[in-house]
Amino acid sequence: MNSINNKTIHCSECNLACNTEDLFTIDNRQVCRKCLFGNGSPVTIYPIGIVNNNLERDQTPFGRKGTDTVSKIELLPSQKRFMAGLDQEPEITIVYYLHKSRSVKTFFKRGIDGKQVGVFASRTPDRLSRIGIQNVKLLDIKGTTLFVKGLDAVSGTPVLDIKLKI
Repeated sequence: MNSINNKTIHCSECNLACNTEDLFTIDNRQVCRKCLFGNGSPVTIYPIGIVNNNLERDQTPFGRKGTDTVSKIELLPSQKRFMAGLDQEPEITIVYYLHKSRSVKTFFKRGIDGKQVGVFASRTPDRLSRIGIQNVKLLDIKGTTLFVKGLDAVSGTPVLDIKLKI
């Protein structure tokens, strides 16, 4: 059991004492992993590369600032063997980890139309899974660096997978 400032941290739903790594902030309340995911076990996913651009997270709801329209996806050198035929695809899907995610809200106003919705009915980067997925235009490939247009991910974002456009 962990504590902050000598205070035990309890889940706001079940009131059990928890380690900080087992807590998620939802609607500004601490909720434990068991209340959210039952007996499910976490999975391990390794990044295959990283996003490089001038986009940063800010305080707006979709929290992005910067001017880059083209991003570099710098794949690990070990990923070269998996790139055969990628240069022939005009559009691809990037799966990435939202490493700058903030507290999750149960309900909020969706940015595209102001409708009151939950996470699953939105494109918010503030999600429990922290998984982002986006179709992008593949502009060029140099070595293991992909140049793509239309990626919302901020600089430093871990890339988890690349797929054909869905």
